Amino acid sequence: MNLSERIGCSAKGDSLEAALEWAASKGYRYVEFGADQGPNYLQTWSDERVRSIRETCDRHDIRIGLHTLSSVNVAEFSPFLSEAVDQYHLAYIELAARLGCEWIVVHSGFHQSAAVEARMEAAIRHLETAAGYAEAHDMLLVLENHNREPVDAEVHYFTHDIEECRYYFDRLQSDHIGWSFNVSHANLTPEGVDGFLDAFGIERIGQVRLADDLGDKEGDMRPGLGNIDFKALLGRLEGSGYASHYNLSFGSREEELVAREELARSIELP
Repeated sequence: MNLSERIGCSAKGDSLEAALEWAASKGYRYVEFGADQGPNYLQTWSDERVRSIRETCDRHDIRIGLHTLSSVNVAEFSPFLSEAVDQYHLAYIELAARLGCEWIVVHSGFHQSAAVEARMEAAIRHLETAAGYAEAHDMLLVLENHNREPVDAEVHYFTHDIEECRYYFDRLQSDHIGWSFNVSHANLTPEGVDGFLDAFGIERIGQVRLADDLGDKEGDMRPGLGNIDFKALLGRLEGSGYASHYNLSFGSREEELVAREELARSIELP
């Protein structure tokens, strides 16, 4: 599979059926979607619909994955809400297994500058529980490094920097939890994109999320419009043996199509 074919897209709110047909028409081999609202809502998946999706994926040789909602606070410890986090993960994992998904993007939770350690520990417990569910269903979870929020923001995501990512990854030793490397989020830290790769390497990366920014705030810009050197990044990843997929998550589908071809042409594969 060439580099262009390894760069995937997202459903962007369309039904998965429509997203798959569009992706197939453009030569995509990876499609990611969420199931929290709209036509792909968790409770809309009949056996017939699942069977149809699997047949479509087989026919077009497309691999699919799920993306949980980052606004669901995985760092929740309150009664009832804490239990709901585990049920949320389980529902996603069970749907993913039915559909034949290959990955699920998960998140580390957030805090409001209070009870930070307790929330971080709660997030670890919830992700460990999710890893147990994933193991039972032979599913891969990939934990996304998050974006840094402004200092005076009310809400702050965990795993926005290398220190917090290391804390999570050191504690989460399951083979069923990998890393969703969000390049533009890494660019918001002093260590930058290369700093994250220096710290963690590629061994745990299950996907790389490609978008650009200017290093000051989350921008979700098309690669080439910010200050990330994507030619150097792709050269480093591919030269280090990275062989999994990339995900585009910005702008319109037309912008993503242009970016896919520009990125694929930007380096000569070894």
